[in-house]
Amino acid sequence: MDSIMGNFSTWISAMRLRTLPLSVSGIILASCLAQYKGVFNWSICILAILTTLSLQILSNLANDYGDGVKGTDNDDRIGPQRAIQSGKITPKQLYKAIVINVVIALVLAILLIYQSFGAEHFLLALLFFALGIASIVAAIRYTVGSNAFGYRGLGDVFVFIFFGLVSVIGCYVLYAKTIDFITVLPAITIGLLSTGVLNLNNMRDRISDEKSNKITLAVILGSKKVKTYHSILIITSIILSGLFGVLYYNSPFNLIFILAFIPLLIHLKTVNNNTDLKLLDPELKKLALSTVLLALLMGIGLLF
Repeated sequence: MDSIMGNFSTWISAMRLRTLPLSVSGIILASCLAQYKGVFNWSICILAILTTLSLQILSNLANDYGDGVKGTDNDDRIGPQRAIQSGKITPKQLYKAIVINVVIALVLAILLIYQSFGAEHFLLALLFFALGIASIVAAIRYTVGSNAFGYRGLGDVFVFIFFGLVSVIGCYVLYAKTIDFITVLPAITIGLLSTGVLNLNNMRDRISDEKSNKITLAVILGSKKVKTYHSILIITSIILSGLFGVLYYNSPFNLIFILAFIPLLIHLKTVNNNTDLKLLDPELKKLALSTVLLALLMGIGLLF
């Protein structure tokens, strides 16, 4: 049992449960869009959520492993102590956990694809199988390997594509078997906010990452420009979600998601006024939960 068990609480910490709500925000919104269009299916919804959670946990474990073996997670890092860094989980144990999670994610993805497309939509099934493999590879290659794209300033692109476009548009296609323009603005909105969460994380760790030669976009931009970039992400997401509300307006309740703008704007003010990187850590949870709230309210508001 030594290969995986270790300390249970340490494994839970390594999975980073606080990141999971954000990962399913796109699925929730896509499901509401599917209900709005009359193509919603509970089996697809549940399998999509389970697959996404599995991929997020895989990404978290691989991130811990990649940063741990490279020595990026060290005493200079501001955020919570990671599994390998703490010494409570060995690289070998974490590697085995990653392999197990890959198998779980692959099985769930296959079940999801079969439930959605069956044998009637073979080409779509093939496309989504390739997309599932790409998601698994991307989750691992974010920090693992000599050419990890999280170390080359490409993490933001990965998050925008997979947490925004793939999560919302891809999930909707699982329901409807076709792409619909109604998914575009929500997908970009969730993608931008999810990228904002990553950017905030990298902003917090910018100094320690630079020392460890982890070249994130925050390291490339520097302390001032990275705040401008963060503002662009948040403000653009607000504008695009507002545009979505206008385009699909039927009643005042459709615009209930505007309530989510309040914590987003307060967060933006806090970040722009920040001078102590340690104080950015609590903002991660606030931004993630604000994103989930916006996704929920955009979806629910559309249904009434």
